[in-house]
Amino acid sequence: MKVAAVQHDIVWEDRDATLARVAPMVARAVDEGARLVVLPEMFAVGFSMAPQRVAEPPGGPTSSWLAEQATTHGVWIGGSVPEQGDGRPRNVLVLAAPDGTVHRYTKIHPFTYSGEHEHYDAGDRLVTVDVDGLRVSLFVCYDLRFADEFWGLAHDTDLYVVVASWPAKRSHHWRSLLIARAIENQAYVVGCNRVGDGDGIHYAGGSCIIDPLGEVLASEGDREAVLLADVDPAAVTKTRERFPFLTDRRA
Repeated sequence: MKVAAVQHDIVWEDRDATLARVAPMVARAVDEGARLVVLPEMFAVGFSMAPQRVAEPPGGPTSSWLAEQATTHGVWIGGSVPEQGDGRPRNVLVLAAPDGTVHRYTKIHPFTYSGEHEHYDAGDRLVTVDVDGLRVSLFVCYDLRFADEFWGLAHDTDLYVVVASWPAKRSHHWRSLLIARAIENQAYVVGCNRVGDGDGIHYAGGSCIIDPLGEVLASEGDREAVLLADVDPAAVTKTRERFPFLTDRRA
């Protein structure tokens, strides 16, 4: 299966303008054969700590746009969306299937350093989705720093998706942790980060697709780009059979 990470700039807190910017990039990914298209964290509005301005109800304009893109192109597509909940809003990775079905993962670890925990409620459930026979586990940005969450899903995961708004100042951490998660869990990792500036913070991209041995299959710097790479669940199985490290891991 070919997967794509769409690394793009965001028009701050302007959903419609950003969606118009992103749609041609999604179309390009599909034209180049992608079956799974990944967009960044809060890809339509930016990593805003003003949910009163940007949060939508589940099934609102942004998640509906994702479902429409999925059905129009016949692919899987996902990115995170600020969605209203029973309490405070949540940072939700919405993954839409070609038939319009939508899967949701709520970010388990709000980024307290930026005050995200004061505006968005944390999730409490890990999510793995069968994407055309590829077992895909979903994570959002700061979750990447918590290896135990990834470990717990390793035996049932072929590919981890991590969508992010990861600041340029800590870009070395971003790349290093993505590679570490691939190596220690012997699975593919797709890390999709934004570029540009938002609310005084600079984002330098650095999106990449990594194989189960930690080799980088595709990567990009600080410009808008569509990254593509082929992934194969059989390669995950082969890697784990050749190097049976996961069986030595203690619970």
